[in-house]
Amino acid sequence: MPDFAQRRTTMVDTQVRPNEVNGYPVIAAMLHVPREAFVPDARREVAYSGENLDVGHGRVMLDPRTFAKLIDVMQLENGDLVLDLGCGYGYSSAVMARIAQAVVAVEEHPALVAEAERRLAEQGVDNVAVVRAALTEGAPDQGPYDAILINGAIEVLPDAIAGQLAEGGRIAALWHEDGPGTGLGVARLGYKLDGRINWRYAFNAHAPVLPGLTINEGFIL
Repeated sequence: MPDFAQRRTTMVDTQVRPNEVNGYPVIAAMLHVPREAFVPDARREVAYSGENLDVGHGRVMLDPRTFAKLIDVMQLENGDLVLDLGCGYGYSSAVMARIAQAVVAVEEHPALVAEAERRLAEQGVDNVAVVRAALTEGAPDQGPYDAILINGAIEVLPDAIAGQLAEGGRIAALWHEDGPGTGLGVARLGYKLDGRINWRYAFNAHAPVLPGLTINEGFIL
């Protein structure tokens, strides 16, 4: 029988810590949340691989290094309300819920919404609300948010999402910057000051572009 707890420790020791993720809350949360519980059952054996993991319906679970660095640069605090855009099966929400006060997880496919709700409930995560909505729309009724994580690459950030970030809030996104289909990009951290998001480089990473967040479907830089 697989020793997933040992795999989780190995993941943190070999994929997270060596990549300049030093925030104790992030490391503690990733050591606690069982990654294998938030992937399709047939993919549990590869839950701790160092690659983006396809969970279906155009979503991936970001590889451990990329995910850890994204939430680390956001410097989540225990009083934060977080928007998790494109939550997939709910792993990212479960991890951030260990750090922040509450998480609003958005998915637009009904099967993903159902899986996220079920798996979060099975793990006893009671400070995440899963909302079915278009990724381009987010969850404005529950905002504004102190932090926003986008689970996948984007070419543009819709006005509706930018408008849900609170003044002084942080947003982490992986910007697709290479040719079509390559998935290559740059992770950036944005701060909202005086109503405008100012972006700075964080690190290089790659992931598929999320549906609806391509350059021909709405924009804000």
